[in-house]
Amino acid sequence: MANAYPRTFSHIGISVPDVEAAVKFYTEVLGWYLIMEPTEIVEDESPIGEMCTDVFGANWQKFRIAHMATGDRIGVELFEFVNHETPDNNFEYWKTGVFHFCVQDPNLEELVEKIVAAGGKKRMAEPRYYYPGEKPYRMIYMEDPFGNILEVYSHSYELTYSAGAY
Repeated sequence: MANAYPRTFSHIGISVPDVEAAVKFYTEVLGWYLIMEPTEIVEDESPIGEMCTDVFGANWQKFRIAHMATGDRIGVELFEFVNHETPDNNFEYWKTGVFHFCVQDPNLEELVEKIVAAGGKKRMAEPRYYYPGEKPYRMIYMEDPFGNILEVYSHSYELTYSAGAY
């Protein structure tokens, strides 16, 4: 068997309680591009309706979706489901599944202020340095205004970990 080659990351889907509010947050605060306006998809026999039934099973009824893209061309699908639930504990990191996503901004502190001003919150008191006194690489865990866990890095993933961050 041949060695696998590294696949590129295409997109991530994020569930939110209000797709318009999420589009506003992600465009105004993170600067992501809106590439498809919020659209309602209904459970029917159309090709998209049947595809969604394949994914969600029967009785999903309808949802709203918007498509966005990051500055490095990663797609972000924002989903607003009719039966949306906001969990009491949105940080069950020990359970299998995606528990956060991360964005990068060299002015981490300014972005943190913008996220908080837009209704998000810090999950850590202050940013942490990976190499205190040696390199400016820092990070902080936060939440977007909808409770999704959002991490912010000041430098690239490769720079941070190729130097042995811990």
